[in-house]
Amino acid sequence: MKRLFLLITAACSLALGGCEKDLDQVPISNGSVDTFYKTATDFDQAMTAVYNTLRGYPDREVILSEARSDNMYAISAIGSRDWDPINNFSASLLVINPYVADAWTSDYLTIFRANTLLDQLATNGAVTGSLRTRYEGEAKFLRAFMYLDLVRKFGKVPVLDKALGPQEVASTPRSEVTKVYELIISDLQTAVANLPTTYTAANLGRPTKYAAEGLLALTYLTRSGPTYGINGPGLDSKEYDKALPLLNDIINSGRYSVLPSYANVFAYNNENNAEVLWDIQYISNASLGLGGSFPNVVIPDSYYTFSGLPFGAGSVEIKPCSNDLVNTSYATTDTRKTFNILTTGYTQAGITEIRPFYKKYFSATGRGTGRGDWPINFIVMRYADILMMKAECQVRGVGGSATDAATLLAPIRTRAAQPALTGLTLASLMEERRREFAGENLRWNDLVRSGLALDVMNAWALKDDVSAKITRPITANLLLYPVPQNELSAAPGLYDQNAGY
Repeated sequence: MKRLFLLITAACSLALGGCEKDLDQVPISNGSVDTFYKTATDFDQAMTAVYNTLRGYPDREVILSEARSDNMYAISAIGSRDWDPINNFSASLLVINPYVADAWTSDYLTIFRANTLLDQLATNGAVTGSLRTRYEGEAKFLRAFMYLDLVRKFGKVPVLDKALGPQEVASTPRSEVTKVYELIISDLQTAVANLPTTYTAANLGRPTKYAAEGLLALTYLTRSGPTYGINGPGLDSKEYDKALPLLNDIINSGRYSVLPSYANVFAYNNENNAEVLWDIQYISNASLGLGGSFPNVVIPDSYYTFSGLPFGAGSVEIKPCSNDLVNTSYATTDTRKTFNILTTGYTQAGITEIRPFYKKYFSATGRGTGRGDWPINFIVMRYADILMMKAECQVRGVGGSATDAATLLAPIRTRAAQPALTGLTLASLMEERRREFAGENLRWNDLVRSGLALDVMNAWALKDDVSAKITRPITANLLLYPVPQNELSAAPGLYDQNAGY
């Protein structure tokens, strides 16, 4: 699919260039949409434009999910940066935080583009047959992906299942979490039915049936989490029996496997490998902006110079991994630790940096033309996650036992040079997920879904918050982000703010 990204500029300018991120902006007029959607090529470009909105997703998730968790202690040493309130649970500052605002507006931009495409598929005969079916599955998969992201961050959000004009948007309130899930589940069920099981090389990167099954299983697990007494993603629905057959279908398909080498999962010359269910595709192309910038979010400027890369200043400041992750969670023999995190320190221009940081997606030889042009794909879902989600069901007593779950994780532990787990519990499973997916932006949602978020985060803050910056205690209301102030101001009185803000 990387070749399709060459169409992004044309697709965005012709089909969707008039759409801004903010919900209060004027969407594409019916006239311009009708003028554009004339041929199958037009639909293909518009579909690519929906994918293009995902470009910044991993960048903000590093902050909103990874730095929010006990995996990172992202306290600025110089001044106050926009990620500090995320790390610190600073309620008064999160309402106006640009990362929080970008999550809302970027997700809804994807939803708007998907809705526009779906509306045209329903009324325009330019695309028919299996291609129309697939496009519907792709658009609904991406819409569901964004709504799952929204409900996990904000709880109640407006449900928009078609492209609306500004006045309609300005009168659409937040829907209850149950209603948001209804659309997510319906969309993913359609995606499972409509999407192929595999693609040819030119279309790699599009979601498959199995990616849709994995996302639907994750949706059921997320709904099954505790409510914490808030209008959040957990409904305490205990739907592990709904997640299990989806996970089993992926496992039994035989299309995926745990690679023998952990590092090879993320190798620049081994993308779209047997462990990848779905990823966001990037390609080095500075002029069109098709490269990824997410590796740059956590890499200090001095490390680029130390590694011999001719990149100027721009990543601002180091965002260290937490001492608890580096020194407590990982065993010294765990090979994932040295691949994921630089722990040895380095000296550049006479200054020694000893704080650990993620280098998981960094490659001095694989890099593109600059700090925002990395050609490595960002893996959203991989087979190890599928195995661990099934283990989560088994630990919960569905589809097996804790012993079965430990056996399921054996290949993951073996390649990390670790012995088999014994006496597996939900807490120890989540800690294993922490080690396996460090730097992949899953930790925060894992903690919330498992019900461990408050206990783990408050205990961690007592140990690792040496600068005494983090709000204590972290309360249930802080498990959600606030509705951004710019959204509240765009339609005064339309949205109620989340409790605690």
